[in-house]
Amino acid sequence: MNDDLPDFRTRASLRDDLARIGLRAGDTVMVHAAMSKVGPLLNGPDALSNAILEVVGPDGTMLVYTSWDSVHDDLLGDDGRVLPKWRDHVPGFDQNASRAVRMNGIIAEFVRTMPGARRSANPGASVAAVGKLADWITADHRLDYGFGENTPLSKLVEVGGSVLMVGAPWDTMTLVHHADHLAAIPDKQTIRIEVPFAGVNGTEWRFMEEFETGDPIHEDLSENYIEQIVTAYVESGGGSQGMIGFAPSLLVEARPMLAFAIRWLEAWALQHKAGASGAA
Repeated sequence: MNDDLPDFRTRASLRDDLARIGLRAGDTVMVHAAMSKVGPLLNGPDALSNAILEVVGPDGTMLVYTSWDSVHDDLLGDDGRVLPKWRDHVPGFDQNASRAVRMNGIIAEFVRTMPGARRSANPGASVAAVGKLADWITADHRLDYGFGENTPLSKLVEVGGSVLMVGAPWDTMTLVHHADHLAAIPDKQTIRIEVPFAGVNGTEWRFMEEFETGDPIHEDLSENYIEQIVTAYVESGGGSQGMIGFAPSLLVEARPMLAFAIRWLEAWALQHKAGASGAA
């Protein structure tokens, strides 16, 4: 036996880790994963995604946040349109073919291309899903305000789903953007930009509007406000922590996590308003 071989994690060992952290049959779970932290895997990232599907079983569903791998928003003019010199070269979003954004980790693209996977139609807010509710979760994803009501995130909450962070930084929990949308905060930052779509006759352009997600929802919020929210939730006793492979991981129920995030944001807004009034 070669003692120099890597200490491989397997689908079976990951399945056991997932069960220990609290994932159960029938669950609908949104997964964020930093695969490099999980450790060496037999069969690569598919070992984790297949282990999740085995645990949730035929009545369960797995989601990942895909967004899309476009840099066209770096080519915008002051009017929110792609600059003329680039306009003819920007490929449009194809719901079935456009790659998941790379900053979301390799698992997003792996899940998007799994057999039976479905992907929602909002480019920047798109999710991919596999399992019993995949069609319903990804259907009818509106193009404006894609993190709000009647979107994959709201459906995740509606069915009592959960969010699993497998070694992923807590500030990448996409569910908090749903709280951004729902929370009663004045002066939310909004973006309105032109987005290309792949059409039968070539690229078709459409303006889309969304609350800011690349930066904090309010200009005075800390850059790491999402991490602050998740940390405060865990410190209050929320969620379940454990190791998945070699990755420190967190499992939270979506509904109470969302409610906590909304309360946190609205409390911040009240304090911010009081501070501004005191300074005046």
